[in-house]
Amino acid sequence: MSIQPPPFPVRSYKATMVDPVTLLPRDEREAALEAAGYNVFNLDSEDVFVDLLTDSGTGTMSNQQWAALFRGDEAYAGSDGFRELETAVEDVMGFDRIVPAHQGRGAENVIYGALVEEGDTVLNNAHFDTTRAHVAANGGDPVDCPVDGATDMHADDPFKGNFSVETARAVVDDVGADNVPVVVLTITNNTMAGQPVSVENTREVADFADSIDATLVVDACRFAENAHFVQQRETEFADASVADIAREQLSYADACVMSGKKDGLVNIGGFVGVADGQDELFEACRQRGILFEGFSTYGGMAGRDLAAFAEGLREAVEPPYVAERVAQVESLCEQLADRDVPVYQPAGGHAVYIDANEALPHIPREEFPGQAFVCELYREGGVRGVELGRFAFPETERADLVRLALPRRTYGPDHVEHVADTAEAVCERADEIPGLEIVSNSSMPELRHFSAELRPLD
Repeated sequence: MSIQPPPFPVRSYKATMVDPVTLLPRDEREAALEAAGYNVFNLDSEDVFVDLLTDSGTGTMSNQQWAALFRGDEAYAGSDGFRELETAVEDVMGFDRIVPAHQGRGAENVIYGALVEEGDTVLNNAHFDTTRAHVAANGGDPVDCPVDGATDMHADDPFKGNFSVETARAVVDDVGADNVPVVVLTITNNTMAGQPVSVENTREVADFADSIDATLVVDACRFAENAHFVQQRETEFADASVADIAREQLSYADACVMSGKKDGLVNIGGFVGVADGQDELFEACRQRGILFEGFSTYGGMAGRDLAAFAEGLREAVEPPYVAERVAQVESLCEQLADRDVPVYQPAGGHAVYIDANEALPHIPREEFPGQAFVCELYREGGVRGVELGRFAFPETERADLVRLALPRRTYGPDHVEHVADTAEAVCERADEIPGLEIVSNSSMPELRHFSAELRPLD
């Protein structure tokens, strides 16, 4: 007799280490929330049952990555780990020169400090919080260029993360090409609900950047997830591997900025990758890296972390990892939709986004319905998410979204079901949920959601 495959997806890996979690009693969750100033960034990890605050550095490493940690070479200069990472970046992503950094925002500081000056305009399909802050901190004006329909929760477009070249040209006509030194393409587009970017659009953006003599930087934090979507949705690449698609898409960039805490599958690390022909940019980044991150063969990382990063990059583009990763996100999206929780569709590669304006229609935007929903997720079921609406982005006109970002290779189907049940319970008692007001703010509005404190309104 032949053994038939099970009627449900089975993960291609098993757990060899566990980390206990506990759902606190409701009254203790309420006390923790109040003590945190109704800002879930201030919660202690031990008080959280399912942590979907971010997918950045929160995933589970493989046994091969743990083995790499034990082989770590801690030499200050020229370590084995750096050479391994350098080779992995060239093999997987196509950049043969890198400037390591302790994480993605360190790499952003390196490259945008080298490229952006006072009065410049930086174009992006959509800036995320730290990217926007780094551009602003260097005197630049970060301008988003999403495609039509990117903010439509139900638009049936396979690449809602694309960059609108038409919008970008209008900005250039207004400010002048000489004032646009950098064009950024973020794949996947985190700010626009983790939606993917097509290779066709990448080519168009590269041509546009070339036409105005701007440097094209790809924010490649989730490059493997994006390549998976291209494989599934872009006809030209239906028969290509995720690894080949990734190299193709990144080949159009002059440079990339990378947080290893996403598709590098590590808990810390990042780098700037620089293409051939960009010698001046590489040297500028290398010098800034030495100044802000550390010597150019460790960049703020221990040698063992460099080695684990190199292994993680290779694993990220190998089947079946990325297909299983995206499938878990899709499963959460489907379960939320089945429970009538208003959710952005189709699902992105790393997170699911709930529309708090639709879920809590009685709360006006100035009372932060997204943050109110985030607080209620924790109060109801110990689930920590993050608001990406008016609280995180004070000037935004798009919906007040709540992001539920799934760590890689960490939670199982039972955790996903608990999250869906919790969100459903919050929606069922939506009328009872009050808005919020800020009682202590941040001096930098682009980053206020990390530290500001709030209180419920009567």
